[in-house]
Amino acid sequence: MKKGIFVFLLTLAAVLFFYKTPAYAYFPVEEDEIIMESVDNREYADLVIAQVSSWVNVRDYPDENKGKVLGKLYNNSVGHFIEETDGWYKIQSGTVTGYVKGEYCVRGVEAIKLARDVEVTYATINVSTLRVREKPTTESSILGTFSKGDDLVVLSTEDGFAKVTYNNKSGFISMDYVDIHTEFVEAESKEEEEARLAAEKKAREEAQRKAQAALAAEQAKQAQAAQAAQSTSSPAVEVSGSSSELGQQVIDYAVQFVGNPYVYGGTSLTNGCDCSGFVMSIYAHFGVKLPRTGQRNSGYAISSLAEAQPGDILCYSGHVALYMGNNQIVHAATPSQGIVIGDASYTTIIAIRRIF
Repeated sequence: MKKGIFVFLLTLAAVLFFYKTPAYAYFPVEEDEIIMESVDNREYADLVIAQVSSWVNVRDYPDENKGKVLGKLYNNSVGHFIEETDGWYKIQSGTVTGYVKGEYCVRGVEAIKLARDVEVTYATINVSTLRVREKPTTESSILGTFSKGDDLVVLSTEDGFAKVTYNNKSGFISMDYVDIHTEFVEAESKEEEEARLAAEKKAREEAQRKAQAALAAEQAKQAQAAQAAQSTSSPAVEVSGSSSELGQQVIDYAVQFVGNPYVYGGTSLTNGCDCSGFVMSIYAHFGVKLPRTGQRNSGYAISSLAEAQPGDILCYSGHVALYMGNNQIVHAATPSQGIVIGDASYTTIIAIRRIF
């Protein structure tokens, strides 16, 4: 009898303990560091994450035949779970509330494990310049500097500093001078998609028009120079209208400056520029005005490197480059390297933007 009471009390204590304990899970981290990491998963508990090759439709009714398409939940995009009906998940994501087929998504423990891979935390610098240091202290060695508007991917935070990655390296920046935000990709409604496509088309046509005008002006200038010299040996610039041809002309122009110096804050293609100054100045030659920083929001998005074309802007954490094709980039790399041709996949690409 006493043994039975003891077992009952022990069981009751265990139930009460686990009932009051927050939902934490344990995930392995890199070897030679901490063996196990305790992670608070409550903020991810209701997530639904699409796992498809392209997208899954969000419908107003849980049936492929009867449900009207309200929008799209793209691969690795996130929604918040509301309820389940016959294998369909009702979610809220962005401006869309509707049903997605459960077989194309994960939730629960699977979503919790995946969430930290699909979320990206950025530090956007909000002062004119900010130093990156070797360690999380103002007395630590300075590794480099970044400008207002630059986006850096945050790896972790500690003692008022954010550990960030840039140029395949890492360092620390003070959180007093940055805006921290975490991004999940959410669903896009039909109306948002239509508006985005229309805006992209308009921006693309305007950029092409400016590029063609700039190229035509260059052609006329060369023709005048040739006429003045009574020579036809000067090459003319071909004016073409397609996106890929214009992009290739951007690259043909950019590679002329390989070997020239890197200068922080510079915009001169001959005397020195930094990564964003290089991209800005290359496109300025084609009549396209890009911002000095924040080029991650220029043009329109390309979903993957496999779909990238010459002339596309590849955005990394704290760095930008021009895609050449065949997994190569031309960019103002570092003060020691200058303007070089390199490997497009040397570090994680956070965005691909197309201008033409």
